[in-house]
Amino acid sequence: MNRFKISKFKNTTPKIAKKDEWINNVRAGSFAGQGNHIKASSKLVAFNTEQAGGSILGLSSVKPAADGQWTVTNIPCHSDLVTDLDFSPFDECLLATCSADKTVKLWRLCNPDLDQPTDPELILHPGQGRLELVLFHPTSSGLLAVGSSKGVLIWDTNRQEAPLAVLEEHADQLQSLSWKQDGSLLASTCKDKMLRVFDPRAQLKPVQSATCLQNNKDSRTLWAKDDLLFTTGFDRMRSGEVKLWDSRKLSSSLSSVTIGTTSGTLIPLFDGDTGLLVLAAMGYTATDCFEVSTSEPFLTQVSHCLTDSSTRGVATVPKLALDLLSCEVMRVLQLTDNCIIPISYQVPRKSSAHDFHADLYPDTAGVTPAMTAEEWWAGGNKQVQRVSLHPDKQLKAKATAANQKPAKKDLISGDTKEGTRGCSTSSSPLSSPSTSAAASCSPSSTSGLSSGFLPSPSPSQGAKAIQNFLGPSSKFRHIQGAVAHRDMHITNIRDLNLTTPGECDGFCVNRQRAAVPLGISGGQVAIFERDQPGRLPDSSLPTVQNSVNVVDLCWDPFDVDRLAVAGDDAKIRVWKIPTGGLKETLTEPELILQGHTEKIYSIKFHPLASGLLVSSSYDLTLRLWNMEDGEQVKLLTGHQDQVFCMAWSLDGKLLATVCKDGKIRIYDPRKSTAPVQEAPGPEGHRGARVVWVCQGKYLLVSGFNSCSERVLYLYSAVSLSSGVVASVSLDVSPSTLIPFYDPDTSVVLLTGKGDTRVVIYEVLPEEPYFLECCSFNSPGPHKGLAFLQKSECNVREVEIAAALMLTKTSLEPVVFKVPRVKKEFFQDDVYPDTSVCWEPALTASAWLGNIDAKHRKISLRPADMAPVSEAPKEAPVRKYMPSSFYLEEKTDEQKKEELLVAMVAKLGNMDDPLPQESFEGVDEDEWDD
Repeated sequence: MNRFKISKFKNTTPKIAKKDEWINNVRAGSFAGQGNHIKASSKLVAFNTEQAGGSILGLSSVKPAADGQWTVTNIPCHSDLVTDLDFSPFDECLLATCSADKTVKLWRLCNPDLDQPTDPELILHPGQGRLELVLFHPTSSGLLAVGSSKGVLIWDTNRQEAPLAVLEEHADQLQSLSWKQDGSLLASTCKDKMLRVFDPRAQLKPVQSATCLQNNKDSRTLWAKDDLLFTTGFDRMRSGEVKLWDSRKLSSSLSSVTIGTTSGTLIPLFDGDTGLLVLAAMGYTATDCFEVSTSEPFLTQVSHCLTDSSTRGVATVPKLALDLLSCEVMRVLQLTDNCIIPISYQVPRKSSAHDFHADLYPDTAGVTPAMTAEEWWAGGNKQVQRVSLHPDKQLKAKATAANQKPAKKDLISGDTKEGTRGCSTSSSPLSSPSTSAAASCSPSSTSGLSSGFLPSPSPSQGAKAIQNFLGPSSKFRHIQGAVAHRDMHITNIRDLNLTTPGECDGFCVNRQRAAVPLGISGGQVAIFERDQPGRLPDSSLPTVQNSVNVVDLCWDPFDVDRLAVAGDDAKIRVWKIPTGGLKETLTEPELILQGHTEKIYSIKFHPLASGLLVSSSYDLTLRLWNMEDGEQVKLLTGHQDQVFCMAWSLDGKLLATVCKDGKIRIYDPRKSTAPVQEAPGPEGHRGARVVWVCQGKYLLVSGFNSCSERVLYLYSAVSLSSGVVASVSLDVSPSTLIPFYDPDTSVVLLTGKGDTRVVIYEVLPEEPYFLECCSFNSPGPHKGLAFLQKSECNVREVEIAAALMLTKTSLEPVVFKVPRVKKEFFQDDVYPDTSVCWEPALTASAWLGNIDAKHRKISLRPADMAPVSEAPKEAPVRKYMPSSFYLEEKTDEQKKEELLVAMVAKLGNMDDPLPQESFEGVDEDEWDD
């Protein structure tokens, strides 16, 4: 009888070391490079640090000292950012580094508690500009693959004058390199979305190539078993993606797994002995483990692990350093901002402390090179001799090596020179076996691990575990945007003004009306009633005659009839729209505010106090206006250039600005005319927006970096000078992202004028700070998106945001919904009590008199809806029979009986009356005999 094949690694369990066993005194950060930023040998761990621009490496040992303490030391190694590093597979103390300073250096390292070398053993100058990647050959000594921005060089370190080969240049930024395990082929991924496979000894061009990615964001490749290799990257929807390929035929992938929406590079780590693949995402807290097979299913989820800190880099520890007697099959080192966290993957077995499970530990590659670089280049295909991990055999190997006089070999040969400071002088590839004492202080020991991990998912939980791969996920991650039916559109808008300044949102709305600037002389503004959708007449409409070009406009949040319009004549005109809408053109404003000496940038109403307005101008001042008497009440100074944006804090006490002079400022207008805080802002000078988030604890700034990428920056509102708390890069586009923030859900929606996409994030006050949600794509480019107050959302449809989208000829309602099953209940976890932001909390004069207040709050729950938190709990329904049902052996008689019962059930009972017998018709006695 056939039975299901069950993997011995099915229950592999990730265990996170206790905090006192983490490697502390680490200062990592976000590094601009293609490498993993951390590598480990069986003895040492090297990693990037943020000191001196990243030109310093941190160094620690794989195991703590006898007292359980870790020693971390720093090594100044390059004059610019260290972009990648790699330990030799044949020498636990030999490290190669490459850098943006255009050099490759080889270092002979010592124990971390000893003085490290100040000079490298070898320096290579490839002459290819900034170097991105460095990788030792898996079978040959002294052989390196070095990646520059677009090219790959194969280098024999014993021939320093020139490389052995310079492979064909890539079309774009090189992103990863990986040697096949037998050392015959080299794979690469590139920003041009291509996967290439090279045979450097046969030709300089790739022997196989194919488009493997749908997104040119960071990708990685890694060889698996035999001719199989992985790629990790992103699809068109920015979801993480893992693919398995046959290197002999790259026309299509063998298997593909979608991980989830993420902005972090997916780093693959593979163990060829066990076939376990670990994936970690830069900037996230999760690692996932899969088992790889050469037949379907190619990838099977094994475990899911969450830590407390986001990943800056990951590395695996060589097999020779594992705790074999604890059934540890893999150990991952997670580099975070301030520590290195060991994560041990163990297979639970019932055994004594001295049992060695040979089925978990096949012979592994030793640390003696199979050949020299010259032999490999000449066509040699020798493989590294495999060695047993059995403790008894390791003892014998060590004793044999100790009786032999170590030979003084070449630096790069893989054998350590005799007398090297602090480094192993043994030519044996094996380390001493684990003992009970060693295990007790090893981070991989059973006693030294906490239970802070997730259990292995059951088959029915596999899909969910994959989707939760990136750790914390937002309850709004599946948010759906939808454009309302055409019957709700206002169409046939003509003469739209397409040249409003970048500081203007383009148009503005309130719960009753929309105000849209027109490109007609005289600075005309069209007013549309939201409750009167349909096609506008071809004839001219009554408008607001502003008399000069409109630079910004906004509705009074507490008066649906009051509209403030700033013109390029340095005046602000306040208009009163008659009840029912415009019936005739308005030419006389209700109020004119003047005092600025130059053209105005933008205007903003106070969120709490009625009749209070702030404006910014080319005269580099901010002016606060009391509309009760039409007078200027405050003049704020301190800007050195154009003010991109202003934003009131949620409590109405502070005012934040972001400026073209590269500074972010916070004002307390009632206490000082100068900023109370000031700090550097986004690098780019093309435009920026700012909004207060997380109950006013942080400032979210959307701007540009030096590479013209649109970036979201998060700053602490309490301490601007501490710099950027977190950031996320989005894309390259000329338009500034305009944010809308919902304080009830902490969801921010961002889009730019002329975009087709609305990007959505949930913003958190702690790591990972940004949780990406599904984005919304409009049918075509829009000219702006203006959001309505929360009371305009239909809670019965679980809408969390409602907006109007302005296109070239129409105004279209757009809603953003959270998909929920029990929509008959009020989703009280999505709708906390909301502020009544359409009513003032105090007057302008009261606020100016240093009186503070808050909006009252109300519940959005309709009277006829019960909260979902009080919904009756439904008993879970088992969708699948237990595995014992399928694995239970049945006799032939039982199988026949089951088959017969199933056939009868399908055909029905012959004794039952036929359906047609119940039909009315002719009586029996009326038939002719």
